[in-house]
Amino acid sequence: MPAETDTLFNHLNEAALVIDPCGDRLLRANPEAHRLLDYPQGKLPAVRPSRLFMPDLAEMIAFTQAVMHRGQGWSNELHAHNRAGELVRLEISASLQPEAESPLMICTLRDHDRLEKLRRLTEANSLHREGLERWKSIELVFSEFERQNQLILNAAGEGIYGVDTEGRTTFANPAAERMLGWQAGDMTGRNIHALIHHSHADGGCYPAHECHIFAAFRDGKVRHVEDEVFWRKDGRAIPVEYTSTPILEEGRIVGAVVIFRDISERKQAEERLHAALDQVRTLKRRLELENAYLQEEYLAEHNYKEIVGRSPAIHKVIRQIELVAPTDAAVLITGESGTGKELVARAIHDSSDRHDRPMIRVNCASIPRELFESEFFGHIRGAFTGAMSDRAGRFELADGGTLFLDEVGEIPLELQGKLLRVLQEQQFERVGESVTRRVDVRIIAATNRDLQREVAEKRFREDLYFRLNVFPIESIPLRQRSEDIPLLAAHFLKLAGQKFGKPEVQLTHGDIERLQAYHWPGNIRELINVIERAVILARDGRLRLDIHTNDAPEPGARPPQPGGTTRIQTRDELRRQELDNIIVALRHCNGKVFGKGGAAELLEVKPTTLASRIKNLGIERHRFSAGQ
Repeated sequence: MPAETDTLFNHLNEAALVIDPCGDRLLRANPEAHRLLDYPQGKLPAVRPSRLFMPDLAEMIAFTQAVMHRGQGWSNELHAHNRAGELVRLEISASLQPEAESPLMICTLRDHDRLEKLRRLTEANSLHREGLERWKSIELVFSEFERQNQLILNAAGEGIYGVDTEGRTTFANPAAERMLGWQAGDMTGRNIHALIHHSHADGGCYPAHECHIFAAFRDGKVRHVEDEVFWRKDGRAIPVEYTSTPILEEGRIVGAVVIFRDISERKQAEERLHAALDQVRTLKRRLELENAYLQEEYLAEHNYKEIVGRSPAIHKVIRQIELVAPTDAAVLITGESGTGKELVARAIHDSSDRHDRPMIRVNCASIPRELFESEFFGHIRGAFTGAMSDRAGRFELADGGTLFLDEVGEIPLELQGKLLRVLQEQQFERVGESVTRRVDVRIIAATNRDLQREVAEKRFREDLYFRLNVFPIESIPLRQRSEDIPLLAAHFLKLAGQKFGKPEVQLTHGDIERLQAYHWPGNIRELINVIERAVILARDGRLRLDIHTNDAPEPGARPPQPGGTTRIQTRDELRRQELDNIIVALRHCNGKVFGKGGAAELLEVKPTTLASRIKNLGIERHRFSAGQ
């Protein structure tokens, strides 16, 4: 504000405020405003307008909207809190400052009660000075009053009408005619309650003996009602607020005058505000759920988000990702454990139009049967024992994004139908709730099982298989892309060095050859473990690759060829070698895979990895149990 304007603002003899209605901020207040509201100089701008005008906040919002729409406004029905918390009735004139970057309201405040006293005193003084000559023209004065009152009635923006003690209309101003659709002559003499006030907003009957307007001239009390409806001539209800004031003549009640206003715009603004607040609460809850889920994911085994490799097999997978990612087609990713199926799923999601929404992962193998529906579809409080609060399911969390069904082949057969129904209809109900919820979810599934064999053996529903297998992608085992091992090893070595504080460690040519010579039954996951273990054991920047045990000659392996070189084995020979090695371990452990003394411990691989290899190789491990 320029210095000249600032000086003028501070020397106004009336209280003045500068308000930012959009930001709910009181930007300026002159000394008169501080005096009027009893605030120390400079303290008033710290008070938000919504708090200052809290007694009449709804009316202040409507007044502000009118000023922003018309450019100016006036009201004498607003109240404000002074510093002591007392209500001060104000007469406010406001205008919009159009040249500001954001709309600002400049408001002039006057003490309404003080103005009324001054007006009465002025009138009394005027009458006293004029003396008898004034009284001689009293008839003319009253005549002029009547004319002026009529002009006021005609110019008033609020609807005004009068009723007698029988409830009959005595007059109505033009604003009342416009709002109600009736002409004043049509209303005069008719029962106003039966005409415009006969029903509640829901259409229910509003008995006349309960009408606040009629009550005003029965008990002589002023009634102010903020939330009722009047019915127009065309049968449409309009929301109104009104004040019914009794009319006294020589101490006797002869009727009432009603002043009302159409609050449709205010109601719509309130509804929009409530809708916006509901949406904010919904989004806040959704973000909280997503944040909790993402934190859970961060702590889980998911540390590498880039597909590393240059082999033809990897290029084929990347081309498939680029083709299917822009669509909403379901994708089925197959492959052995540890080959990076989840990494492929995330690459599809990140390359899709849904990348700004989360990818929600569900490990189908870890969900108990009794909690399947709750985990996928959510539940409400009290739906079952232990359901202490409402909970959104994975489908609801993934709305607008992607749902990744890991180990989908582990879903029990009896539960697959429920999943299929939701995939087909994209709608579900929470457990314990009858409300149907619609979702927009893209499905990506992954499995290390041969689902076609599972379908043939009646362990997996054929219709669910076809629903998931719209676009199949095979995640290639590490032994079939050995040319990628140097890149992968270098990538994981860099991450492990940062993780364990050993960034100086390096891979030698000999290390790479050893890594490429190994058959990697645990695939990428096993490579990560080997690299991390080597970094932990590293001394003086030299890695110690602990793969000699797993890399030892297995039963049936050919001896080294003369000259110190090893004969290159075919894929079938490697498969046979792995098969024989697993069979020897199973015989040694009597068919036991999991736990202490099991074949997995003997082979130094994860039990789930070994179980997957046993299944893929068609080994019937129960043949090796004791007594068989």
